[in-house]
Amino acid sequence: MTSVVEHKRETVRPDKGEAVAELTESFTSASAAVLTEYRGLTVKQLKELRQALGADTTYAVVKNTLTKIAAGNAGLEGLDDLLAGPTAVAFVSGDPVSAAKALRDFAKAHPALVVKGGVMDGKALSADEIKKLADLESREVLLAKLAGAMKASLTQAVYLFAAPLSQAARAVGALEAKAQQDPSVLAGGAGTPAPAAEEAPVVEDEPVAGTAAGAETAEAVDTSADTSAETSTDESTETSTETSTESTSE
Repeated sequence: MTSVVEHKRETVRPDKGEAVAELTESFTSASAAVLTEYRGLTVKQLKELRQALGADTTYAVVKNTLTKIAAGNAGLEGLDDLLAGPTAVAFVSGDPVSAAKALRDFAKAHPALVVKGGVMDGKALSADEIKKLADLESREVLLAKLAGAMKASLTQAVYLFAAPLSQAARAVGALEAKAQQDPSVLAGGAGTPAPAAEEAPVVEDEPVAGTAAGAETAEAVDTSADTSAETSTDESTETSTETSTESTSE
């Protein structure tokens, strides 16, 4: 005889359906959810914890069975093992880092609060990963740093844009000062021309030393040549005359 094994499906009674729907909506709309164990915390301490988490985080005590169904309806996996014992979930609609910091700091002051794990962007996180998340800088700090970097960039850009303007202002100031000295600049002229530089007087070349002496020497040489030529002619004439006379006498 064959035995048939039937698997029971978790069903929700009509009076619990509303609670499951609310939890499903909380998982779906939250940017992150952190599961904690609150055993040992007083009502007053739970109130202080909610105040520490801020308005962007809802801290709710839940039933594990209904939370498993709601997580499944939201398409989340990896939370079943965390849903054991007393459980409260911090549904974060703001900055997950700020919520993780608040839980970490409160747990240091109240060790009864234990972080089990959580989920962020559809991914399950362990307790260690939640602690690492708490060590990150918050969104406000990152935005402040980004704003500071942008301010520095804008200041640099303003300086770069202002530099040509300041140069133009200096040029206009120089032109104005020049116009006050020479109004013809404003009339479109080129301004009064600057006086021309005086030309240096032309100095006639002096005779080179020794030129006169050289001329005299050359003249003396010419005279000597003429004298020599005349002497030679005279001597030739006399010689010719004497020769002729002697021939006649004979």
